[in-house]
Amino acid sequence: MLVVAVVLLIAVLGFAVARPFGLPEAVAAVPAGLLAVLFGLVTWGDAWGEVRELGPTVGFLAAVLLLSYLAELHGVFAYIGDLAAQHSQGRPKRLLGAVFAAAALVTAVLSLDATVVLLTPVVFAAALRIRARPEPHVYACTHLANSASLLLPVSNLTNLLAFAASGLGFAAFAGLMAAPWLAVVGVEYLVLRRFFASDLAVAAPPPAADPIKAPRYALVVLVLTLAGFAVGQPLGVHPAFAAVAGSLALAVPIVRKLRVPAVVRAANPAFCAFVLGLGVVVLAVREHGLGRLVDALTPGDATFLGLLAVAALAAVLANVLNNLPATLVLVPAVQHSPGLLLAVLIGVNVGPNLTYVGSLATLLWRQILHARDAAPSVTQFLRLGALTVPLGLVAAVAALWAGLRIAGL
Repeated sequence: MLVVAVVLLIAVLGFAVARPFGLPEAVAAVPAGLLAVLFGLVTWGDAWGEVRELGPTVGFLAAVLLLSYLAELHGVFAYIGDLAAQHSQGRPKRLLGAVFAAAALVTAVLSLDATVVLLTPVVFAAALRIRARPEPHVYACTHLANSASLLLPVSNLTNLLAFAASGLGFAAFAGLMAAPWLAVVGVEYLVLRRFFASDLAVAAPPPAADPIKAPRYALVVLVLTLAGFAVGQPLGVHPAFAAVAGSLALAVPIVRKLRVPAVVRAANPAFCAFVLGLGVVVLAVREHGLGRLVDALTPGDATFLGLLAVAALAAVLANVLNNLPATLVLVPAVQHSPGLLLAVLIGVNVGPNLTYVGSLATLLWRQILHARDAAPSVTQFLRLGALTVPLGLVAAVAALWAGLRIAGL
């Protein structure tokens, strides 16, 4: 049974990585989930229970994707790219600092998908605009799309999956993850500055350009939406309602420009179906042996070494299985301990910077650069990941351990 379940999981992940003919990931994941039930790997009741448990999280993901799309239509991302270019004053090092600030905040508030899909193209254009080499800046986007997604439950689908099982409130989650977030962003910045030192030394006078006017209405709506995430959760209001309200507020002023097919595509129902199908397949793998192995390898106490071991295990699984199934596998083993659960998130969010297959967002980032005839070097990606991931894991875990001690958890 385990062999069949693993074959189904490999087929789903392989299809998601390759995406033959541009087909969505759900084309493989949904049938694989049905086969898991038909083969008796999981019961209909268990499969339906998994779908119901994932449903609110997946619905929130769709709402955030729509929120990001509408923010783009309002010019938020073009404004951010212009602001970074203006701040740089033609100096690549200043642009890198601006990109780090933008990518860290966009990832935290609008999720890693917004950073990869919407911010990366404007950062690429901003680098060309000041005649800088784009590599350091677009690499910052993909690295921070993963590692800077530690801060909020809404920053990443992996966070949402773990948050539902953590027993923590929105503010408590953010409070505990603020220090790890700052630590890993700091490590990323220092390493990228050193790694791309020669690229960042090349500068030329930038062409004069008028600054883009700030989309104030959209920015205010996004700030209020973020406040809604924090305020609503303690009152029992699911964050999806705040995301939907923010989306509606952004949609009203531009409703005549909206087209139903584009709005539906922005919510990405195919990817949502992929997550649900993958959840059923991962449930089958876990119930037929992988769960017992993970339980045996997972420390039971949130000591510093225990947190580091869990984060390392999560990072390894993220690069073997992809970070989404790794989260689904690991959460049941650590949900008894908020500290260990947050350590898992450090592993599955920082770890994917090691290889292309660590997260679907990284694969999408690679496709975006291919479309611009700027395909990243595999060797360069691996070398940079080998430097940032171990240092980032240790720094983030140390910060988390200190925060847990202060909080008495």
